[in-house]
Amino acid sequence: MSPWGSLIRILPLFPILLLLLQASGRALGRASPGGGPLEDVVIERYHVPRACPREVQMGDFIRYHYNGTFEDGKKFDSSYDRRVTVAGVVGVGRLITGMDRGLMGMCVNERRRLIVPPHLGYGSIGVAGLIPPDSTLYFDVVLLDVWNKEDSVQVNTLLRPPNCPRMVQDSDFVRYHYNGTLLDGTAFDSSYSRSSTYDTYVGSGWLIKGMDQGLLGMCPGEKRKIIIPPFLAYGEKGYGTVIPPQASLVFHVLLIDVHNPKDSVQLETLLLPPDCGRKAVAGDFMRYHYNGSLMDGTIFDSSHDYGEPQEATLGANKVIEGLNTGLQGMCVGERRQLIIPPHLGHGENGARGVPGSAVLLFEVELVSREEGLPEGYLFVWHGDPPANLYEDMDLNKDGEIPPEEFSTFIKTQVAEGKGKLMPGQDPEKTIGDMFQNQDRNQDGKITMEELKLKSDEDQERVHEEL
Repeated sequence: MSPWGSLIRILPLFPILLLLLQASGRALGRASPGGGPLEDVVIERYHVPRACPREVQMGDFIRYHYNGTFEDGKKFDSSYDRRVTVAGVVGVGRLITGMDRGLMGMCVNERRRLIVPPHLGYGSIGVAGLIPPDSTLYFDVVLLDVWNKEDSVQVNTLLRPPNCPRMVQDSDFVRYHYNGTLLDGTAFDSSYSRSSTYDTYVGSGWLIKGMDQGLLGMCPGEKRKIIIPPFLAYGEKGYGTVIPPQASLVFHVLLIDVHNPKDSVQLETLLLPPDCGRKAVAGDFMRYHYNGSLMDGTIFDSSHDYGEPQEATLGANKVIEGLNTGLQGMCVGERRQLIIPPHLGHGENGARGVPGSAVLLFEVELVSREEGLPEGYLFVWHGDPPANLYEDMDLNKDGEIPPEEFSTFIKTQVAEGKGKLMPGQDPEKTIGDMFQNQDRNQDGKITMEELKLKSDEDQERVHEEL
């Protein structure tokens, strides 16, 4: 029986008698060192933690473990035996008076021995079958938690990066690492142990209320210590076997990144050359250098590792949507920083080196830009095509065009500046695809009936549709 629960059962039966015991029972206690009975609780603080940010005050809610014995060492009660801590309010009459006094001023993780004389314990009545009348009680107590109903979430910023482009707001999606402990330092959970961040929305009911509040205003890369009172955590029920009822929680949090589903690509120009001619548009063939990193600075990819720029046709769905957007309108020699939310990056699934739902940071530099070809074209003429195209392409004049003649002719047009192949592709493959398109019966040669310009094909298709 605990010194809290037993008194609750006694008070309704003997309220007047208990008050008389406390007022007149001074002759009932154990002898003091001077030979007389104890006047008050004897407190021995045999372990005091170095750090004591908070001491127990009247009206505080506490959790503690204890062993209760008589003077001869015989145990009459123990919270350890029940494997459940004791929880209660100090100084409001819910504990025996001696325990109320003995717990005042305690720090979390402090250990005390309390000697409670009978008039501050259970007096001349005792507890039937458990505590004889006029018993002096000895308690060995360790304080595990203390909070007050007036408490709020305590936030201590341990590290704040000098550059904070974005702070957490309600409805944002966050990715963070954390270590979770009880107030006495007992660990109950850690994202690090799972090698995975905790990913969730803020202010949408997915987190305990105290964590919702504690994350607000954080920057990517910021570290915080967040102390949450039980009524903003798991309250009277606790959580499974790891978080007891009425437990304060301590989280050490590192924010990895933050975004909002409504975010678009954030663009910052780092260097703009003074002579900026034509800007990149959809269809252009781009060659650019880039460094790709997560918001915490972890690099996941870089064109410099490959020794040459990345190549892509703008708007051809060859790169993630956010990068395609961020490259629009660039000049050759321009450098930009792009912040790309996950829904415009690699999404919930992530990619190699990129976790799911990760915000991406790119620094890009446009090395060169080349006008692309219209959609669906592999080759275009810079002017009008030859009037007698088939005859010019039939180099040996035998009435058919094999792959070798076709390839030689196209390469000559490109070399003389009369035509252009699709940029960024292997020329041999592109020419091979062009030949396959013209060799309509796939017999390895092109006849005059088979050869048609794509522009003519498109025009015929329009007429058919009309």
